[in-house]
Amino acid sequence: MNDRFSKLGYVMNPLNRRADLRDQADALKNLRAQKHAGVLVFAGDQSILKREGEALEGLFASHEVSALGTVHATLFLGLHGERPIFAEEIEAEAAERLSTRDDFIVIDTRSIAVQGLLPEALIGPLAEAKALLHWHRKHQFCAACGAPSRVSSAGWKRVCDACTAEHFPRTDPVVIMLAIKGDKCLLGRQSRFLPGMYSCLAGFLEPGETIEAAVRRETLEEAGVRTGAVRYLASQPWPFPASLMIGCLAEALNDDVTIDHTELEDARFFTRDEVRLMLEGTHPEGLLAPQPMAIANAIMKSWALDGGEA
Repeated sequence: MNDRFSKLGYVMNPLNRRADLRDQADALKNLRAQKHAGVLVFAGDQSILKREGEALEGLFASHEVSALGTVHATLFLGLHGERPIFAEEIEAEAAERLSTRDDFIVIDTRSIAVQGLLPEALIGPLAEAKALLHWHRKHQFCAACGAPSRVSSAGWKRVCDACTAEHFPRTDPVVIMLAIKGDKCLLGRQSRFLPGMYSCLAGFLEPGETIEAAVRRETLEEAGVRTGAVRYLASQPWPFPASLMIGCLAEALNDDVTIDHTELEDARFFTRDEVRLMLEGTHPEGLLAPQPMAIANAIMKSWALDGGEA
């Protein structure tokens, strides 16, 4: 993988997921009981970190978690070398209580990655845990019969005892693309973006659709720009709540823009020099690129700085 993309937030995940252990209850019990086992703790969508002097630690010892709150779910994430790594969720209400204590910090997953608050090797597992826990909270009832379902396979499945249906975690694929035409590229902004920030266009894949078709459809729907050749660059897990961003470059076939204002506040073509200034934070209009931990930033750099083409 290009070095620009290998260092994105949540991309590095050193865990050996050891799917073969997920249904071995005794083995998992022994792993969690090990003194060096580590647990990522969430209260709802918020991560709980502990202060150790001036440093922050994301992994709790197994015996420490029960003191934080009532454990609602335990997931086995995998092994980091020989160290078992789990994730556990306590009640969401505990976040407010723990945030008043000096020995803990309650913070969202995005801020942890942006600010580099944890070692890089923990950021990927953090995204894995957040996405999986979110799925469990949203799928507590069987989609087949409506009865309550339960956690199974160390968090990697839910089972309905009423109708025996099995349900598995989902990841939502999203295409994120830079349409380029000669020395110009297409960028857009949504109203929720930071003032002055422009980014690559993006959208969810639909059933029965290829990555290439989704790139072409979304670019046409949002900005009225037709695209031809599509080239895949890299992907990034994006646990907000459980997406996979699929980064692409696309060949723009026209440069007149027709904005879908239900999706975008603005969209236009920028020159390569303008994008370089946005990436540097020196654009004369104060325009900005997305933060470096996001794949949109790396896609823009691959074109503006590395000379990438569709």
